[in-house]
This record gives sequence, structure tokens and C-alpha cells, in this order.
Amino acid sequence: MSEHTDHDPNAFDPSEAIHEPRLWRDNGWTAEVIKNEDDDGWAVAMYKHGESEPALVGPWTMGRDKKNPKPLDPSAFITLVKTASEVLRRHEQQLQATLHKRLAVVFADRRWDLTLDIVADEYEPYAVLAAHDELGEKVAEQRVPPDYRLTMATGSAWIGAGFDRVG
Repeated sequence: MSEHTDHDPNAFDPSEAIHEPRLWRDNGWTAEVIKNEDDDGWAVAMYKHGESEPALVGPWTMGRDKKNPKPLDPSAFITLVKTASEVLRRHEQQLQATLHKRLAVVFADRRWDLTLDIVADEYEPYAVLAAHDELGEKVAEQRVPPDYRLTMATGSAWIGAGFDRVG
């Protein structure tokens, strides 16, 4: 697909709606029809306002002349916004699942909910390991390396050591 070159998404008034055949800007989104460098066709890039990378890039339909792209219209724009929003939502869910782990451990006839939250700091990433009792009260918390593996074995060992420092 083509690189985004026609406009800088941050160099405009986001409240200004634009409805052109190859550029639509409305409701916090920009759709831009671009030349597809992989073939002779066209693509559409969807940008959420304030973001420099597209949330979605996909093929775009040729017009009746089989040379130029089909113009953007309200219906297509609405569909593109819904699709791009769903892509962003899934990405956020995947990121959340990667950065947050939860594990229920039964130890000495008590249930413990252990959580591991990774703090993806660019320079010094780390994770926070926490334990909650049956009532949801936090009983322990400590900083651990970002690659710490929260498993039944490591969780049980931490609980068994009285929530002493992780090795």
C-alpha cells in the first residue's frame, strides 16, 4: 500500500469538515483515497485525528472508467469509520491483554487473585505484582521485572513465602 503523503493529519482544524471525492474529514476521522503502489489500483487510508499512522488501510474500488478511484460518499465514510474504530478497539484489547495478567490461585484453602500489570516505560519497563484476598482487598504488591512469568507455580511460591520479595 502507499505511504501517506497527501496531508499532515495534525496540520488542520479538526472541526473543519471536508467532503471531497478523495478526501473526507469529519467526526474525528479522515479518509484519504491513495494510489496503491503494489498494483494499478487504489487504496483508502483511515486516520483518527491526531494520529500520524493510519488505523486502517485497505483496497478501494475503481470508478466506472476503470482508471480513477470511486469517489468517497457518506455511506462509504460511515462504513470506513466503523471498520477503523473496530480495528483500534481490537488493538487496544490485545494490548491490554498483553500488559495485564490475572490469575486465581487457591493456596492453603484460601483463594487469592494475583495480578501482573506491565508498565511499558520506554526506558525502564517494569511490572507490578499484586495479591488480593477473597474480599478483593489488596494484601501485597511489589515491583518485578517486566518479563516476570505469573504462573500457578510462581504465584503459589509467592503466597507461600508470605508475599516476601520475588526471587
